[in-house]
Amino acid sequence: MTAFASGWARRPVLVVAWLVVLVAIGWAVAPHLFTSYSPFTGDPSASFAPPGAEHWFGTDRLGRDLFARSVYGARTTLTATLLAVLIAFGLGAVVGLIAGFAGGLADTAIMRVVDVFLAIPSLLLAMVVVSVLGYSTNNIALAVGISSIASFARVMRAQVLTVVNQDYVKAAYGLGVGRLGVMTRHVVPNSLSAVIALAALEVGTGVLAVASLGFLGYGAPPPQPEWGLLVAEGRDYVAVHPYASILPGLALAAVVIATHRISTSFRKENHR
Repeated sequence: MTAFASGWARRPVLVVAWLVVLVAIGWAVAPHLFTSYSPFTGDPSASFAPPGAEHWFGTDRLGRDLFARSVYGARTTLTATLLAVLIAFGLGAVVGLIAGFAGGLADTAIMRVVDVFLAIPSLLLAMVVVSVLGYSTNNIALAVGISSIASFARVMRAQVLTVVNQDYVKAAYGLGVGRLGVMTRHVVPNSLSAVIALAALEVGTGVLAVASLGFLGYGAPPPQPEWGLLVAEGRDYVAVHPYASILPGLALAAVVIATHRISTSFRKENHR
């Protein structure tokens, strides 16, 4: 067994986490490869069929296959999550870079605004934003991204403050390199590692936030499948048909836990 394979063999939980994430990505990219059922149409005579060989997750009140709706729902939820993380990463990194590199009054003013955003629960802030913008999956992505900007800005600023005090940065100034050159050549490349690790962590948090807003009715309208909406649709029948909410919820929980486990491994590697 090679050193690479033996390394993975010693971390079976991480291997399972990667498999879960890869399956979820497969659901989002090519859902038709995982199920032959339509997520929109069903057989009313098969309403609330229990899980079995024909319907792995059972069916809902309209006879629609819940596994198919979970598979197709991955595209909606994961696309919104990816967009939210990209928004938070891009804007948060720029805000943190400006605050840390400019320093002085600009740094103080920017970080006070960031502190205000950090004081507001992210889900509450996302609900306010999506209420203003309107209910849709794209607006959920934007709302979740905006609510996470402050976390990225704070991490980026801390990294920038560490880098600008390094000897090689001072040496670059001594050699006549301008502030823009120092920022692009030295500060930004050496400040992004922790922010990238945070982005990996925020994927799991973003999935949960997007699903939570979908559960509350802020996301894609029915019959569009979305993980939070699937859990919400089955909650009225949970006492009689618990699988209608539990099984889509377990798929959601598995992806969130897997992404958090992978991000934890990234953070450990980053601190070595």
